[in-house]
Amino acid sequence: MPDNGTVKKQNPGQLNSVQLNIVSVIDVRKAVETGTAKDTIYMMDNSVGGTGQGTGHLQTVCKQGQVINFIIYAMDPEKRPDGTWPPMPKINNIVFLDVDKGDEEEVAEAKVMTEFKIYGGPDMIRSPYTPVYYYWAGTVLSTLHPGIYPYRFVLELEQEHKKEKVYLNTVDKPSLKVIAV
Repeated sequence: MPDNGTVKKQNPGQLNSVQLNIVSVIDVRKAVETGTAKDTIYMMDNSVGGTGQGTGHLQTVCKQGQVINFIIYAMDPEKRPDGTWPPMPKINNIVFLDVDKGDEEEVAEAKVMTEFKIYGGPDMIRSPYTPVYYYWAGTVLSTLHPGIYPYRFVLELEQEHKKEKVYLNTVDKPSLKVIAV
């Protein structure tokens, strides 16, 4: 304890218990057919003060140490008449980008978030009769400097009636606007 009687938190920002949800909806069929995620993804969040709702340029306002859940749905998530589900998208990774490179995209060297790991074994076999929704979750580092952190998704998309998957990076650059606690 410091001499002045104040207690310093070991992990400032760790107690930001309100989780944020960033929900993305993607037109899987269009993305697979065109081979690009451009103009196929629409994002929304529950942050206060975020901008770009309903676009691929979402800017989410968050705090240091805050948990963020990235959830992705197919645009056509309805069960089919034959009882099967359409192909579902998956966020394989989130890549944060260096903000000082202008139009040139470079992966950020500094870590922005800590990813939550999966505990236990996920099902290896998925039934076409069971819906699956994927998400990626992590915590903004409590020591991260306030600022704007653009990112892109690495998406894994299932194809209709094919076992091969399509891997795409998002073209639009959503971002986190990290504010101090």
